[in-house]
Amino acid sequence: MKRVLSLFVVVWLALSAAPAKAQTAQSFTLEQCINYALESSVNIKNAQLDEEIAKARVRETVGIGLPQIDGSVGLQHNERLRRLFLTYTGPGGFLGDLSAVPGIQVGDVVAAENFLQLKSAGDAGINVSQILFNGSYLVGLQASNTYKELSEKALGQTREQTISNVSKAFYLALTNQERVKLFDTNIARVDSLLRTTKALNENGFAEKIDVDRVQVTYNNLVTERSKFVNMQLVALELLKFQMNYPMGEPISLSGTLMDIRVPDLESYRDDLDYNTRWDYQLLKTNKRLQELDVKNKYATGMPSLVAFANLGYNTQSPNVSGIFRTRSGVSDNGQLGPDKWYGYSLFGVTLNVPLFSGLQRNYRVQQSKLNLLKLENSAKQLESAIDLEVKQARITLDNALRTVVAQKENMDLAANVARITKIKYEQGVGSNLEVIDAEASLREAQINYYNALYDALVAKVDIDKAYGKLNPITQK
Repeated sequence: MKRVLSLFVVVWLALSAAPAKAQTAQSFTLEQCINYALESSVNIKNAQLDEEIAKARVRETVGIGLPQIDGSVGLQHNERLRRLFLTYTGPGGFLGDLSAVPGIQVGDVVAAENFLQLKSAGDAGINVSQILFNGSYLVGLQASNTYKELSEKALGQTREQTISNVSKAFYLALTNQERVKLFDTNIARVDSLLRTTKALNENGFAEKIDVDRVQVTYNNLVTERSKFVNMQLVALELLKFQMNYPMGEPISLSGTLMDIRVPDLESYRDDLDYNTRWDYQLLKTNKRLQELDVKNKYATGMPSLVAFANLGYNTQSPNVSGIFRTRSGVSDNGQLGPDKWYGYSLFGVTLNVPLFSGLQRNYRVQQSKLNLLKLENSAKQLESAIDLEVKQARITLDNALRTVVAQKENMDLAANVARITKIKYEQGVGSNLEVIDAEASLREAQINYYNALYDALVAKVDIDKAYGKLNPITQK
């Protein structure tokens, strides 16, 4: 039994110490990253919720114009009823003969017990009201639809920003991925040179210092590769954050930088349309809302007409318990009724005409008009800012494309120099130092090329955004 228990413990410890099965990284293209982000981004989800809130607010505003029906039931008990204050008119009056009261005279005010009302009362009714005309309500209907449009524009702007952030994070991660592959190629080439130099040194055709120079280059490449691997991990984490992808799950990128085409400036020669910009559309929508606010300020000075009707039943009793008992009473036609709850009804219209508001409405209109002028000024300023942004984006893209061409040529030349220098060294007609310098120049040219390529990709995103072309439809 002890042996069986010991074997069980050993197996359990072995299973506990076994490494967990590695998760398979899901591969994404740029389009897949963008689509994932558009469905999962917290900012987009919140913007969509704002859009639903706006739709609900529109329905709320529409509901104000529908009939408003309220039901109410009330019970009331007066332990001490208010007194009736009457003027004594003499023995033949409503109060009867009060001549026995000392000092009373005709014309005196008498506080008599309230014999017209019982102590307990009940009322159950329905109140109905319907707006027939209200200028502010009509303007509010227009404003509610514009407010819904504002939320839609805000959602579009959030999507645009998400696409921009995801694209730049993807390009950064893809560039670092290409750099790591490039380091692997360089390390393999220098490792081959190191083995060759060691062999030459062992055979007396190279000095120990030549081996050391190549070894230093090899060590530096390995170290730099490790740095870029860590940078790639950070770039992938940034991409997952922008996508709202689970941070604990691995992710990989599909494709290469060579698969991405960076358009030239010829693709952006169309006249700029400000209306393609989400920020400009938002400003225009805010301007329409402000125009409606001006109309609403004027509408508050217009008459309003409301129809109403009240239907219900009421009763009175000497005590509370009597309200809930059925008993005979006198009905409206003077006959005895089967119970004491009697119906009532009334209906009518209310016309409200503002006459004087102490000039408050005039100053509210003035403030609203001034705010509208501010938005008009902001629109002009935004147009100028968009023009400047487009010019800057065009210049940046033009410089980036020129730099890519130049750095690509430099990289090809440096690769050819490194290849020829290595051949000359292996044939004994070149120095080891020339090979090291050529490898360093090649590595620098490669780094410059990929930096320029990444800058061109970022410039592409920025110019698409400047022209209002950065949206889900364009990306698809």
